[in-house]
Amino acid sequence: MSTLTQPKADERVAPPAAAPRRGLAWSQVSAALPGALVKLHPRHQWRNPVMLIVWVGAALTTLLGIVEAFTGGPAASGGTEVPWAFTWSIAGWLWLTVLFANLAESIAEGRGKAQAETLRRTRTTTVAHRAQGYRADDDPAAELAATEEVSSAELRLGDTVVVVAGDLIPGDGDIIWGIASVDESAITGESAPVIRESGGDRSAVTGGTRVLSDRIVVRITSKPGETFVDRMIALVEGAARQRTPNEIALNILLASLSIVFVVVALTLNPIASYPAQPASITVLVALLVCLIPTTIGALLSAIGIAGMDRLIQRNVLAMSGRAVEAAGDVTTLLMDKTGTITYGNRRATGFVRLTGVPREELVLAAVTSSLADPTPEGSSIVALGRELGTDPGPDPRGVIVPFTAQTRMSGLDLADGAQIRKGAGSAVIAWLREESGAVDAGTLAELEGRVEAIASSGGTPLVVASRSADGTGRLLGVVHLKDVVKEGLQARFAELRAMGIRTVMVTGDNPLTAAAIAQEAGVDDYLAEATPEQKLAYIRREQEGGNLVAMTGDGTNDAPALAQADVGVAMNTGTSAAKEAGNMVDLDSDPTKLIDIVAIGKQLLITRGALTTFSIANDVAKYFAIIPAIFMGVFPSLAVLNIMGLSSPASAVLSAVIFNAIVIVFLVPLALRGVQYRPVSASQLLGRNLAVYGLGGIITPFIGIWLIDQLVRLIPGF
Repeated sequence: MSTLTQPKADERVAPPAAAPRRGLAWSQVSAALPGALVKLHPRHQWRNPVMLIVWVGAALTTLLGIVEAFTGGPAASGGTEVPWAFTWSIAGWLWLTVLFANLAESIAEGRGKAQAETLRRTRTTTVAHRAQGYRADDDPAAELAATEEVSSAELRLGDTVVVVAGDLIPGDGDIIWGIASVDESAITGESAPVIRESGGDRSAVTGGTRVLSDRIVVRITSKPGETFVDRMIALVEGAARQRTPNEIALNILLASLSIVFVVVALTLNPIASYPAQPASITVLVALLVCLIPTTIGALLSAIGIAGMDRLIQRNVLAMSGRAVEAAGDVTTLLMDKTGTITYGNRRATGFVRLTGVPREELVLAAVTSSLADPTPEGSSIVALGRELGTDPGPDPRGVIVPFTAQTRMSGLDLADGAQIRKGAGSAVIAWLREESGAVDAGTLAELEGRVEAIASSGGTPLVVASRSADGTGRLLGVVHLKDVVKEGLQARFAELRAMGIRTVMVTGDNPLTAAAIAQEAGVDDYLAEATPEQKLAYIRREQEGGNLVAMTGDGTNDAPALAQADVGVAMNTGTSAAKEAGNMVDLDSDPTKLIDIVAIGKQLLITRGALTTFSIANDVAKYFAIIPAIFMGVFPSLAVLNIMGLSSPASAVLSAVIFNAIVIVFLVPLALRGVQYRPVSASQLLGRNLAVYGLGGIITPFIGIWLIDQLVRLIPGF
C-alpha cells in the first residue's frame, strides 16, 4: 500500500501564444510534388468532376497526339493544317492543369504532416502503473493498492493508473486525485508547463504528455487507438476531412456547369465545321476546358484544407470541415464572462455587513466558509480576512459543501450543527428560507440595497448567511468581489457588430452585475445567473430564430450546450465530456480565441467566394480568345471579336490553355493563405469581391493571354 500526499497548487500557468502563421516555401512545393503525381490516378480524380473532365481531355488529346504523329497534323477551322505538335502542346498543358490542381491540394495536406509526425512520436508504447483496487472516499489520505506494470496498449476504458513525476501519461483520462505540473509541448507546441488537477474543469489529461512534478491518479477515458492524439493525427493529415455542405453544393454546381459546357462544345462542332472541314477535336477539348470553371475546381479542395490548417496554426483543432464553415456563418456568439470578457481573477475587496451584525462575525463566517474553497475567489476572501485581523485558527471540522452550477453557493456544515453559506443572493435566501423559515422583510430590503450597490458598480456580490445549531437563520452581509474587463474588447465587439454578429455574455452573476459588465465590455446582450439548462435553452431559442450559435466551455456542465451549439469550442484544459461534446478543441485553452475562430471561418467563406468570382469572370476573356479562333473560318465578320489581336487560331487556343493552367499556380498561395479578412457588412463584402476579383478576373486574362500569345507566335507554325 502506498499513501499519497495531496499536493497544492501555488500558481497557474498562462496559456501559450498562438502558433505563428506560415507562408508557402519551395520546400513545401517539392515535398508535395510526389503526392501530386500520385493523385493523377483516376481514382483520385473522380471526386472532383471539373478536374476529371480536364483529365479525360488530357488523356484524349494525348491519344490524338500519338495518332497524329503518324498521320499528320490536325485541321483547324477553315481547313488550315497546324503542326501535330499543337496537339502535344495542348495535351501537355492539360496534364499540367491537372497536376497544378493536385499540387495545390497536396501542399495544403502536407502542411500538417510535420505536426502529425511529432504527434505520432508521442504514441510510443509506455509503461503504465495500473492500480488494483483504487479506493476513493472522503479521506484526503487516499490510498492505492499495489500497482502492476502493464503496457499502455493494454489499458482499457475505466482503468485507473498512477503517474508520478517524470512519467508519460499512458492514455487520455481524467485526474480523479491529485494535482501536477504537466508538459504538453508535444500537443500544443509550447514549452510552458500547465497545471492539471482533480475535481474541477482542469482535470483532463492527454496520453503522451509528461508529468513534471507531484503525483496524480488518472482514470482512462479512451479506448486503444481512439485517443485524442490519434484523432489529431487524422485531422492534421487531412485523412478525416469531410467536404462541407457548401463545398458539396459548389461541387454540384461546378459539375452541372461542366456538363452544360460539354453539350455546348459538342453543339459548336457542326456550326464551326460548316462549310469548312471539321474543327479539330483538340480545339474542342481546349474550348471545353477553358469554358468550364477549372480555376475554382482546381483550388476548391485546397481552400477547405487550408481553412482547417489556419485553425491548427492557432492551436485549434476542428473535428470537421463543417465546423469551420459554420464558424463563418455564425450570427450569435455566447461567451463566458470570467476569463473571456474579464481577466477572471476576481478578488475580495471588502465586507459589507448588515445592520446589527458585528463586522467580525461577518468576516469570520466568510473566511471560515472559504477555508476549503479552492477557487481564487475563496482564497482571496481568506487572504483579505487575515489582512483585517481575522484568523479562524485550524481548519474547523465539518462537511464541505462545494459550489455547483445548480445551487450557486458553497459553504460548510460544522460539527456542532451550525451551517454557513455564501453565494448568489437568491440562492442563499432560498436556502435560508428552506432551513429556517421566513426572513425578515426589512433585512431583505437592506440586503437588496447592498447587493444592488455592488452589482451596479460592476462588482460581484456574494451573500453570506448562517444557521445556528438550534435552527435560527441569519443574513450576515455581502462580500464584494471585483473583476476587470480586458482591454480592447469593445473594439473587437464593434467589429463583430459590423458583420452582423450578436455577442452575448454568459455569467453566473446577478443581473445587475451582468448588466454593468456587459455595458462596460460593449456586448449586445447578457444571460445572468445562467445554469446549464438556461444556456441550452438560450441556444435553442437562437437556433429556432434562424441564428447559428458559437460558444466556448470547459466543464462537464457545459457539455449539453457545446453539443447543441453550431460551433462548440471546448478548452483542452477542460473535462473529457466537454471535449467530446464540442466540435472544436482549443489546445491553448484561451476562451477569447472564439472571436478568431469566427474570423477564420469567415475568411474561408470569403476566399472561396472571391476565387469563385475570379474563376467565372476570367472565363469571359478566354471566350474572346477561343470562340473567334473557331468561328472566323465560317463567319469572318467575327474577327472583330479578336480584340486582343491574337496572331492565329492555333496560337489563340494554345495561349488560352496555357493561361488556364498557369493562373492556378499563381492563385495557390492565395488559396492557402486566404483572402485578407476585413470586418465589413455583407453588401460591402459583395461590392469588394466584384470590384477586385470580378473586374480583376476579367482584366487579368486579357493581359495574360496576350503576353503568352506574343511568345507562342515565335514558335514556327503558330
